[in-house]
Amino acid sequence: MKIEIVTDTYAPDANGTAVSLGFLVKGLIAKGHDVQVVKAGKSEDHEGVIGVKSVKVPIGSGVRWGMASKKWFRQRWQENAPDIIFVATEGLMGYRASKVAHDLNIPVARGFFANKHYYSSLYALSSVGGLMKKYMKQSHEDAYMTIVPTEACRQQLQDLGVLNVHVLGRGVDSTVFSPHHRDMALRKEWGAWQEELVFGIVGRLSVEKNHTAIMRLVQKLQQEKPQQSIKLVVVGDGELKDELKTQFPDAIFMGQQSGDALSRCFASMDVLLHGGESQCFGNVVWEGMASGLPVITYRSVASADIIEHGYDGLLADSGDESGFYSLMHCLSADASLRKEMGLAARKKVLSHSWESIVERFEELLNQALPTDIFHSDNEAEKLWKVACNEYRTVFLSDIHLGTTDAKADECRRFLSRLKIQKLVLVGDIIDGWALARHGKWKKSHSRLIRTILKKMEKEDMEVVYLRGNHDDILDRLLPFGVGKLSIKKEAVHVSMDGKKYLCVHGDGFDAISTNYKFLAILGSLGYDVLLAFNRLYNRYRAWRGLEYYSVSKLIKSKVKSAVSYVGKYETQLQQLAKLRGCDGIIAGHVHHQADVMVEDVHYLNCGDWVETMSAVVEHWDGRFEVVMYQDFMACQDS
Repeated sequence: MKIEIVTDTYAPDANGTAVSLGFLVKGLIAKGHDVQVVKAGKSEDHEGVIGVKSVKVPIGSGVRWGMASKKWFRQRWQENAPDIIFVATEGLMGYRASKVAHDLNIPVARGFFANKHYYSSLYALSSVGGLMKKYMKQSHEDAYMTIVPTEACRQQLQDLGVLNVHVLGRGVDSTVFSPHHRDMALRKEWGAWQEELVFGIVGRLSVEKNHTAIMRLVQKLQQEKPQQSIKLVVVGDGELKDELKTQFPDAIFMGQQSGDALSRCFASMDVLLHGGESQCFGNVVWEGMASGLPVITYRSVASADIIEHGYDGLLADSGDESGFYSLMHCLSADASLRKEMGLAARKKVLSHSWESIVERFEELLNQALPTDIFHSDNEAEKLWKVACNEYRTVFLSDIHLGTTDAKADECRRFLSRLKIQKLVLVGDIIDGWALARHGKWKKSHSRLIRTILKKMEKEDMEVVYLRGNHDDILDRLLPFGVGKLSIKKEAVHVSMDGKKYLCVHGDGFDAISTNYKFLAILGSLGYDVLLAFNRLYNRYRAWRGLEYYSVSKLIKSKVKSAVSYVGKYETQLQQLAKLRGCDGIIAGHVHHQADVMVEDVHYLNCGDWVETMSAVVEHWDGRFEVVMYQDFMACQDS
C-alpha cells in the first residue's frame, strides 16, 4: 500500500504527535508499505520525508504550519497518486491536502491529536473559538474517517457533529521506559538521596501545559512540609523556560532530553505531575506509567481512558487546583501507596506495544481503501476490501444531481461502505429540470457516478435506474439495458423471502406532477429558493453556535403532505401494488422516508439525498429497513 502522511509536525520535533507518527511510519515501513511524509519545515535529509515552506504558529505552541499550496499537492498526486492519504494535523496545509485529495478521488483519513479551539482561548483568542470549532468540523467532512487516540476524544468530536470516528490508542516502548533505568547517581545530582521525594514534570514548556500552576502547587507543598525534602525536576524546553526559571529558582531544569537520558529522568522520579488538559493524549503520561510512576493529572480527554483513579494514578476534576493539591499531599505522605500505584501503572502499559498500535492503524487505513486497490504479498495480489455492511439490495431516490443542494458526497460515502448485490435508483437521480435551467454539475456529482460504475465493474453489482419526473428525459430511452445496467419506468423486485415489491418513483400519483407540470416546475423553483434561504439561515445559526435547523424541510413536509392528501398518494400506490399482485411498494418522489403498512401492503419510501439523506435496504434474510445516513455513519465504528 502506498501511503502519504501530511503533517505540520514530525521528527526532530519532540512533541507527542511527532513521536507517535514516527513510530507509526517506522512500523508501516517494516510491514512493507511505501510511506512518504510531507512535513512543515526542513526535511532534515530523512529518506521518504519531504519538507515544505512553513510559518511559526502565531499562538506560541512551538509548532510550525506547512504552507504547501493546493497546486503543489495537485501536481504531486496527479503524477504519482498514493493509495491513501493520512492528514495527521489540522493546519492549513492539511486542509488544502484534503481538498485536493477529494478532487482527485484519493481516499483520506484524518487525525485529531489536540484541541485547537481550546488553544485559541488560552492564547487570548477566545473570540475565534466558535470559528475554530466550525473549521474543525468542516476539515473532517471530506475524510473517509477520523482517527483519535481516546474514547473521550471520539465523544468530543462526535458532539461537534463529526461522523465515523475511530479510536487508535498510543503505544509505548516498555523497554525504553522502565523502572530498571532508575539512576541513583542522577538522583544525587538532583539533591535527592534514598528517602527524598521527587515530583517530575515532563513536556514542552508552553502555556497550554499549565506548568506554572502545577509548579506553584509544588512550591506550596514544599513550604507546608519543610521537614520533608521535596524536589521538583522539570524536563523539557519551550518559550516559557526562562520565565519559569525566574519564578521557581529552586526547581531543577534538565532541558530537553531524549533516548537513554530521558529514560533515566523518568525512572528516577517518584511521581509524575501532568497539568495539561488540552491534549487528546498525553504521551508523557504513558511513558511515566511505563517507568513505574504514579501520575497525578486532571480528568480530561487525555487521561479519562488511561488512568484508573485510585489504582494506577490519581485524577482531579478539570480545573480543580485545590483537588489536585490534595492528591499531591496524599501521595507525598504515603511511600507504599506510591509504590503500589507505580507497579499497577507499569502493568497496565505492558499490553500497549507500538506493534499492536501499528497493526490497528494499518487495519483502519485498509478500511478506507476503495475495492480496486491491490497489495502485493509474496508476489500474489490480494484485494484490500472495504470494511462494509453487506445488504442484498439498496434503494435510493431523489438525489437530484445537477442541483446545488444534492448531497452527492454523502451518498458516495454511504455507498462506498456497502457491499451489495443490487442497487435500485428510484427516480430523480439526475435533475434534468435543474440542468435545463442552468443547474450546476459539480465534481462531487461525477464522483458519485464513478463510484456506482466502479462497483458495477469490481463487485458485479446490478443497477436498475427507474425514471422520475425530474429525469423524465429518460423516457426517450425506455426500455434500455446494457450489461448490468437497465433503465425502466418501473420494476418488480422479488425479496429474499419471495415477496414481490413494485418499485416506482411515484410521480404518476401526484396530482400536481401528473396534470399540471408547469405548476410542478414552478414548485421546484420555489423549493430551490427555499433551500437557498435555508443555507443562509443555517450559516447564521452556525455563526451563533446553534445547531442546524431545516426551515425548508419543515415547510416542504407541510406542502407535500397536502399534495399527498389531495392525490391520495399513498393509498393509490397501495392500490397499484395490489393490482400488480405485489406484497409491497417502494417509491420516492415525496422526499419523506417511510416504512409502514397501508392495510395489507408494505409501503416503503426512500426519502431523498437533498436534506433527509436516507435509503431503503434489504437484508439477506428478506427484511427491509429505512437507514438514515447520519445514524449509519455514527455507528460504523461501534
